[in-house]
Amino acid sequence: MSEEPILQVQEATKAFGGVLALNRVSFDVRKGEVLGIIGPNGSGKTTVVNCITGFIKMTSGRVLFHGKEITGKPPHKIADMGVTRTFQVMRPYYSLPAYKNLVIPLFSPRARRTGGWRGGGRLGDRNTVGIDILEEIGFERDSFVPYKLASTLPTGYLKRLELARCLALQPEVILCDEVFSGLSMSEIASMLPLIERFQMEGITVVMIEHRLRELFRVAGRIVVMNFGEKLIEGSPEEVMADEKVREAYFGSEEVEEVMTYA
Repeated sequence: MSEEPILQVQEATKAFGGVLALNRVSFDVRKGEVLGIIGPNGSGKTTVVNCITGFIKMTSGRVLFHGKEITGKPPHKIADMGVTRTFQVMRPYYSLPAYKNLVIPLFSPRARRTGGWRGGGRLGDRNTVGIDILEEIGFERDSFVPYKLASTLPTGYLKRLELARCLALQPEVILCDEVFSGLSMSEIASMLPLIERFQMEGITVVMIEHRLRELFRVAGRIVVMNFGEKLIEGSPEEVMADEKVREAYFGSEEVEEVMTYA
């Protein structure tokens, strides 16, 4: 992990009418790290991801990627630069087979420009490359699952499909919005090595999560949000020991339980 920030959020503020969803939120994301963003429901976690990725426009503030401002750019432009995201409510092309969901991003300008998946120039057979990516994130290659319509896939596979679509763009940053939500413990256990491998391959990961015990196994630094503001940031141990976090987010018993098994 580099000390150099790859992504910088500066004074991000978003008002919806008279409701201040974000209030001058600032944090940096270091190149190659796994950063966790936690907080109660309604604390602004998804809003800040939407602002970073261009799905909503900030009222004020800036977002920098590699030191260059991307504030206000449309989502497809930000994705083309290498900043991708998953959605808490999955958004596949439900009428297409799973592997065909990957053919579409493999036709993107970024995929063409970077020379194909993993830089191997393998754009000639996008169907095969799509199945390769699905296999990498946990689809059984020799089964019928990659060929099933996305509308028939259970939640665990749809979550993986979200990650696969990000990988097809050869991202530098993946923002994961509750990728563990709705998964069983065994499904989460099989996802954790994927996150670790992304980091080993140099991909920066930002994770919004409520599954704290699992998040703390992969995230080295945590940003805690509450009522649209950044409450604190630091290591999992530091943020969970903070009295403000205990009061605003958890009961003290829940904090102890999480940290015992983290």
